[in-house]
Amino acid sequence: MNEQMHWDIEDDIEAIEGYCVRCKETVEIEDPQPVWTRRGMPATRGTCPDCGGTVFRMGKTDAHEMQNRPEAVQVAGNNRARLAQDTAYIVFAEQDAALAEQIADDLQKIGIASWLHENSDNTNWAGGVHPALKECNRMVVLLSPHSAAHEQVMAAWQFFKEKGKRIAIAQLAPISPPDAIRRSPRFDFTGDYKTAFRQMVAALSE
Repeated sequence: MNEQMHWDIEDDIEAIEGYCVRCKETVEIEDPQPVWTRRGMPATRGTCPDCGGTVFRMGKTDAHEMQNRPEAVQVAGNNRARLAQDTAYIVFAEQDAALAEQIADDLQKIGIASWLHENSDNTNWAGGVHPALKECNRMVVLLSPHSAAHEQVMAAWQFFKEKGKRIAIAQLAPISPPDAIRRSPRFDFTGDYKTAFRQMVAALSE
């Protein structure tokens, strides 16, 4: 995007609010930029005016109309390339998708590939397992009231647990994890995001 287009979008875009994980409140996103996720979904990324942290919000805005939507990255399918074993599988409830995207993006920046759980996937978890679950050897479970009782989220971490694969918990709310994974390392993302992220990466890399 050239500088002129950047400023045009910035002038045209209306105030957009998003939830700042660090401040634990909804803020007006500073310097909001229209982006597309690796799944081809529209979102807005910007900065929290209070703490300076990254704020990420899913959803389409008028600014997205000025961009061509890229093709979604196809990682699943009969003709796909196999995932590297050190790919991190990120499992979450749909309501927590914005933070899941932020974590995946930050992992990518430091050279760790990630696979985002597909909440719209029609996989029959009782009779089959998504190929990505078989290929990834580490998992990040985003623990929130939405994911705690989510059937597909539970099926995903249960498969990892049964296979003895590494699981880390990104704590999004002050709730207890299921007994089966309560010994997995937990990292408090309700506080300092950068510290929690750094500690989580260290645990996943052990």
